Amino acid sequence: MQKYYIPMTTSDFIIREVKPQDNKALATVIRTVLEEFGVPKVGTAYEDQATDEMFETYQSPRAKYFVIEHQGSVVGGAGIAPLEDHQDDVCELQKMYFLPITRGKGLGTKLIQHCLQLAKEIGFTACYLETMPYMDAARKLYAKNGFQNLDSPMGNTGHYSCNVWMLKSLD
Repeated sequence: MQKYYIPMTTSDFIIREVKPQDNKALATVIRTVLEEFGVPKVGTAYEDQATDEMFETYQSPRAKYFVIEHQGSVVGGAGIAPLEDHQDDVCELQKMYFLPITRGKGLGTKLIQHCLQLAKEIGFTACYLETMPYMDAARKLYAKNGFQNLDSPMGNTGHYSCNVWMLKSLD
């Protein structure tokens, strides 16, 4: 397994590739953040089987997931994978969720930039994501990193409750 570490100025945080033992902690982080924001439990990552099997889900050559660790605890993460039911050159930024301790430290931008660089190296030409309209900080972060709003969804993520769709060209 290739190791990815991202240089960071916040020394208490480590960004690393997902490990099998992260599954339970990541599922807790994802569901905790979704509950914090009042996101529906259906039609979102809350009910995805992948949420409980993050390591296994990201073991293909064109998919990677990274966790943010703080003092030995998983406190967030994000990954990329091919966008389901869409052309091969579009990936999706997936399951980007951070507990409050990680927010406002520039970690989101570092992780997004790392995921997008990796996506480009893998051969993707665009990156898609879905979010919720009331997740203001997330939407601002995505826009700051070059994602633009779309009028309709792409592919088939199964997240029918997410009604904000964004895309970024990787060219």
